[in-house]
This record gives sequence, structure tokens and C-alpha cells, in this order.
Amino acid sequence: MEFAVSRDVTTLVTLHGGSDTTACDEASDELADGLASLTAAGTVADWDIVDATVHEHPTAPFDPYTITVEFTVTVVVEADDASEAETIGATAIDDALADAGLDGVSYTSAPAASTA
Repeated sequence: MEFAVSRDVTTLVTLHGGSDTTACDEASDELADGLASLTAAGTVADWDIVDATVHEHPTAPFDPYTITVEFTVTVVVEADDASEAETIGATAIDDALADAGLDGVSYTSAPAASTA
């Protein structure tokens, strides 16, 4: 049976930006590009960026911002039941985000499976 497995995630994006707002926008855009490439490759079925906030402000004029970006990612997996789908989906999400080279990934929810 086919299941869609979703998980809420946060990651850190470090970049140079002109202000809090532009840094958050650029971090969201950078993450969106990475997630879109995972979708195009068929690794991720869907994603949604929820929020971006400044994690660490620059300490000097040319230091970068560190932005915390919150998003939801969904993969589609084959499994016999929802419990097995959650396990398989969690591993698929871990692998996809590792392949995308995201820094400081942490999960803010357990994997949730629904029939696709």
C-alpha cells in the first residue's frame, strides 16, 4: 500500500544578507531551491516552508547571518501498514535531507503517515 509520510523539520542556513528580512528571505529561497531539486529528482513528494527567523545575528559587519528555517517535508513510500510506513518514511526523509546537504537538521514532529 502507498503512504505519504510527513515530518516537520528545522534547519540552519548561513548566509550574508543586508537585513533580518532579506536574510530570512534569502535563506527561505535557498532552501526552496534545494527542496525543489529533491522534488524534481523524485526523492521528495512535497514540501512547505513554514517560517524563517534569525538564529544568530552577525557580530561584525561582514559576518553572516544564521537563519532557522522551519519546513514540512513529505515522501511517498510503499508499506504494509502505517507503522511500517512511518519507519520507512523517516529513513527516506533522513536520507533526502542528508543528500541535500542541510546543516543543523532537527525534527520537531514524529513522522506521520496517511494513505496516499
